[in-house]
Amino acid sequence: MSNNNEIPNQVQNCQLSKKAKIKEIFASIQGEGPYIGYKQLFIRFCGCNLNCNYCDTDYSAINNYKEYDPFELANEVNKFNDIHSVSLTGGEPLLYADFLKEFLPKVKRKIYLETNATLYKNLLEVKPYIDIISADIKLESATGIKNTYILHDKFFEACKGLETFAKIVFNDKIVQDEIDICCELAMKHKIPLILQPEMNGNNFTSSPDKCQEIFDKFLMNCSDVRLIPQVHKFLNVQ
Repeated sequence: MSNNNEIPNQVQNCQLSKKAKIKEIFASIQGEGPYIGYKQLFIRFCGCNLNCNYCDTDYSAINNYKEYDPFELANEVNKFNDIHSVSLTGGEPLLYADFLKEFLPKVKRKIYLETNATLYKNLLEVKPYIDIISADIKLESATGIKNTYILHDKFFEACKGLETFAKIVFNDKIVQDEIDICCELAMKHKIPLILQPEMNGNNFTSSPDKCQEIFDKFLMNCSDVRLIPQVHKFLNVQ
C-alpha cells in the first residue's frame, strides 16, 4: 500500500451540525452495487468534502435545499412503509455526524450509508445506527483526488462488524498501481469490490473489451470482485 501519508486539505474541512441541509427526499430503485433492484428511500444531503471529476450532484443548485432538524426528518422518513432501507447519500452524509446521531435512532428502517469513505472518525460517531455501508474507493485516475488510500484504510478498519462493500468508479486511465492498492485494501479488510464503469450520460466511457480487461486484472489479485454498471440510468429512474 502507498506510504504517502499526505491527506488532501479538503478532506479535513468537515463541519458538524444538528440541523441538516437536504437537497431531496425520494423513493426509487437502488441502481448500484449488490443491492440493485431494492426499493429505497433516498435522502440526499448537501455538501461534500471532496470534488470528484465524475460527480453527478448538481452543486450549481446547492442553495436549493430544505433544512431539517432530526425530529422533522424522522417524521418524514417514517411515513414510508414499502421500502427495503433508507439510503443516506449526497454529497457526503457523514459531514452531518452530530445530526445523524440524533436522527438515526428515530428511524424505523434499515440504514444504508453511501459514503466517500474518508471521514472515519465521523463514522465511529454513528456506527451503532448503520446497517449497510456502500463505500467508495477514490481512484486519482477517475476522480482527480490524490492520496485518499490511507483514509480509506482507516475507514474500512472503522467499518469492522458492519456489512460493507466498496465501489470503484473507473475509466481507461486506471493504472496497475491503483488496481493493486484496491485489491490490497479489499483483502486486508475482507470486503467485496464493485467495479463501476464511468458513464457519460447513459454511455460508458470505456469499451466492453476494456471493461473486461480491467475486470480480469482485478480478479488476478482479489476473488470477490463484481462488475456492475449504474442500472438506474438504463431504467431511467432517479
